[in-house]
Amino acid sequence: MQPLFPLAVPLIPIAGNDHGFPVRRIYCVARNYAEHAREMGGSGREAPFFFSKPADAVLAVPAAAVGRMAYPPMTADLHHELEMVVAIGRGGRNIDAATALDHVFGYAVGLDMTRRDLQADLKKLGRPWDVAKGFDQSAPIGAIQPAAVIGHPQRGVIRLEVNGVERQHGDLADMIWSVAEIVATLSEFYALQAGDLVFTGTPAGVGPVQRGDRLDGSVAGVGSLALTIE
Repeated sequence: MQPLFPLAVPLIPIAGNDHGFPVRRIYCVARNYAEHAREMGGSGREAPFFFSKPADAVLAVPAAAVGRMAYPPMTADLHHELEMVVAIGRGGRNIDAATALDHVFGYAVGLDMTRRDLQADLKKLGRPWDVAKGFDQSAPIGAIQPAAVIGHPQRGVIRLEVNGVERQHGDLADMIWSVAEIVATLSEFYALQAGDLVFTGTPAGVGPVQRGDRLDGSVAGVGSLALTIE
């Protein structure tokens, strides 16, 4: 059976490699830093819960480049959420946390952009967050650094500046659920496959951005991501 029409697969640059990382699915972990959980109304080490973005929500930004994101429609309150992103290189189901990192191909710096006003309205109505989280270009992401090169970062500063002013500052060590625990738990709900991305949560300090803003994010040991809102 032949496809009716060609369908492009989103690709993310891989540092030091001519190949691109093809994106299959995007999973996101909510409230994985204690301070951010509190600012969003949560508390304690709650069991991890997940939401998704479509693969074509990716806005790939090559190393040393500045990405350009269009301000999305249907919102007056677009928020930034800086995150470390895990790229899955080997799939599996019911993965043991002790071996979960063996399934990780690499890491990148990403932004979970959110139409916060829509999300707030949907929460009040008890409805899904899809239109608040899964819109076009809602997942900017920088080049993937292979774990074979950088290892598996477990601590280090994660920070975001907007127009040169720091908005978010945390440490990977502050994650409530580690990368290994996230991958293991996620694999209980889904059969993970190579090409999956996992956004691992954001530290406190999320806030609004406007057209013309410049966002500069970084994760120690992983890399950086620069983006302008148009």
